[in-house]
Amino acid sequence: MKVTDVQAILVHPYSGSGEHYIEDKNWLFVKVETDEGITGWGESYTMRDRDLAQAQFVKELGRYLIGRDPFHIKHFSQLVYNDFGGRRGGIELFCALSGIEQALWDVVGKKLDTPVYNLLGGPCRDRIRAYANGWTTNGSWNSAIFSPGHLRQAAIDTVKMGFTALKFEPFPGPMRSYVSRQDEKTAVENVRIVREAVGPDIDILVEVHRRLSPMSAIRVAKEMAEFKPFWYEEPVPVENVDALAEVRSRIDLPIVTGETLCTKVNFREVLAKRAADILNPDVSHCGGILELKEIAAMAEANYVAVCPHNHNSTTVSLAATLQVAAMAPNFLITEYFVNFKEKGNEILETPFELVDGHFIIPTGPGLGITINEDALANLAFSQSSARKFRTVSEELL
Repeated sequence: MKVTDVQAILVHPYSGSGEHYIEDKNWLFVKVETDEGITGWGESYTMRDRDLAQAQFVKELGRYLIGRDPFHIKHFSQLVYNDFGGRRGGIELFCALSGIEQALWDVVGKKLDTPVYNLLGGPCRDRIRAYANGWTTNGSWNSAIFSPGHLRQAAIDTVKMGFTALKFEPFPGPMRSYVSRQDEKTAVENVRIVREAVGPDIDILVEVHRRLSPMSAIRVAKEMAEFKPFWYEEPVPVENVDALAEVRSRIDLPIVTGETLCTKVNFREVLAKRAADILNPDVSHCGGILELKEIAAMAEANYVAVCPHNHNSTTVSLAATLQVAAMAPNFLITEYFVNFKEKGNEILETPFELVDGHFIIPTGPGLGITINEDALANLAFSQSSARKFRTVSEELL
């Protein structure tokens, strides 16, 4: 069997406006075709204003895949890292590789008529716990801009959807290392509001998005501790692992990091310096399914849990994530964006359904999903508009 074609398919999942409208989020799907008529699907992580570059990387990498055996997944990944990337690939390259790699696994699983997780060692569980994200969205990622009433009701409504864990970013304002004490108080207050709304049995996951200095991160974590967050995600930029380790050593909340790291090489220092309790690599930009499995194995050997990040669609990327989540012994929970559900369900022949806060692992061959290509074709790409940046007079430290 040989690969005959590789396509990058960029689509925008929304149009118009509404409660869950996100202007500048596109989905990038990868379609790999073979000479035996077997088609594989993958998904690349997309970032604001970079998706066209990422799609171009898929097309460029596809040229090197044509005529190759789709079973040679590890060899192709190494070719991309060593030869194409010259061992200095950026995130756009690894996003593209991740989507192609998933599609190759989908082809292999379909050829062998078995789920991918059976090719990785077999499942350790048949249900995958998920936390809700995107539930505060109203055209903005910043939940802190909303009134306490909105935040409280949104939390209650999301729990009614069946989720037992909610993640959100409680901080107002732009991402800056030094924030005002008022912003810190707002963040703590927002966590309090959600805790009071959902009660003690629902897990609250606090997203910080690498925004704080250690000083602020430590102070806020100590003030939030009484509301018992499930975790404290990326309180400081991960490129300074010593700073992250310092924060972990001085607070009592579990530290999460990893969503911005590509390949297992970049997780080594985090584990070596005991800088995190949980890793959250993303299957759509860390390098793909096998790379996620290997990162999880590294974490397992260091008594660290793995909770895959999934700020992608609720379709292909989720299916790929579930393959590793099913077999990794140290898996804990994964991410699900509720604001992507409606359109995601339209392009899956059989959508994923939440049962008691969990997804049942797919049992079909490959990734276990079937794409409705007619529905996918109706989602046109939408290039995000150039956003206005702050002037010097408006700039914050």
